[in-house]
Amino acid sequence: MSTLTIADIFRDHGAAWREQHQGHINLWQLKVMSAIERCRCAQLGGHLWCCPQCGHTHIAYNSCRNRHCPTCQAVASRQWLADRRAELLPVEYYHVVFTLPAPVADIAHQNKALVYDLLCRMAARTLLTIARDPKHLGARIGVTLVLHTWGSAMTHHPHVHCVVPGGGLALDSDDWIACRPGFFLPVRVLSRLFRRLMLSALNDAYRAGQLTFHGQLAALDDPKAFEHRLKPCRHQDWVVYAKRPFAGPEAVLAYLSRYTHRIAIANSRLLACDGDTVTFRWKDYRAKGAKRHKVMALSVDEFIRRFLLHVLPRGFHRIRYYGLQANTVRADSLARVRASLSVAPTEPVSNGNTARSDHDESGSAPTYSLPCPCCGTPMVRIGVVTGHVQARGPPLASEAA
Repeated sequence: MSTLTIADIFRDHGAAWREQHQGHINLWQLKVMSAIERCRCAQLGGHLWCCPQCGHTHIAYNSCRNRHCPTCQAVASRQWLADRRAELLPVEYYHVVFTLPAPVADIAHQNKALVYDLLCRMAARTLLTIARDPKHLGARIGVTLVLHTWGSAMTHHPHVHCVVPGGGLALDSDDWIACRPGFFLPVRVLSRLFRRLMLSALNDAYRAGQLTFHGQLAALDDPKAFEHRLKPCRHQDWVVYAKRPFAGPEAVLAYLSRYTHRIAIANSRLLACDGDTVTFRWKDYRAKGAKRHKVMALSVDEFIRRFLLHVLPRGFHRIRYYGLQANTVRADSLARVRASLSVAPTEPVSNGNTARSDHDESGSAPTYSLPCPCCGTPMVRIGVVTGHVQARGPPLASEAA
């Protein structure tokens, strides 16, 4: 039984959708659609495998490797986890979520690159600042941060997930300072500092002319209208949520495997596409118990619009590291933390199965063998299937039709 995928929906309805919305789609959204439509198809080429035992042959087509493609993210996630496994520490880990209120989220929708960057930086700055305060922890901590821009129903809901060790290095030495068991930092203090930092950064960006507005937000070009829109946000509590500590380092890896390379919707949540509507599972967090799990039906037009709503700007880093986890100081910081905890370094885990898979776009042989679906014998790569992808460029209206 075949499984419905995002690629199937794009292949069947993408051309008509692009024709209908011509002039309202940016180049990066077009490229994402094109990549997903061609993913693991003959257009990208592939590799020919043969079973030496029974002679069964199989063509493994190349993947698009686009970070918005749900089919390609499993391989990328496994490789990322293999790289991160050696960095885990034998301490409690905490999960903190920072969410933008609706008025600011609307501004972020029209200024994605700038506001998403501010969201990541101000959330990390909030954690680092409060953790350094001697009244709370008085330590230098590390933060792994992942940006998500969607809710379960694929609506625009920008927020960041932060995974932090339960402690850090002392401000004036390399001694490890652990937080209280089961408690990291006060959520209310985090919320108020995050609110102040974000509003201050938004005002600075507005005065510098870095924010643009159009459509329903065009009136915000007037400074008084902009101030009036943000005024309620200055007095309401911003949602900052801290979950209980993970049950050991392996639970951290299990969590990260679900969140780091997640996209707006996974193929596993799709139920049906009858040509006019797409049906999928979603979770209503306002409901309780079993009533949270629901089914939603959207028109194909609205489904594609919501999916493309979460295409990130070019070059935007969705996974970021701060403090002791920053790329420039990570190796030295982890060595000092392990020395303070009297823990031996963890050997990195090599994961050849994900380094270059059967979807390798080069002519070199992949680093592992596919099992034969008939007899289970490791198959042998015997050839390369050449793709026939045309030069990249924005599709013309006639081509889309």
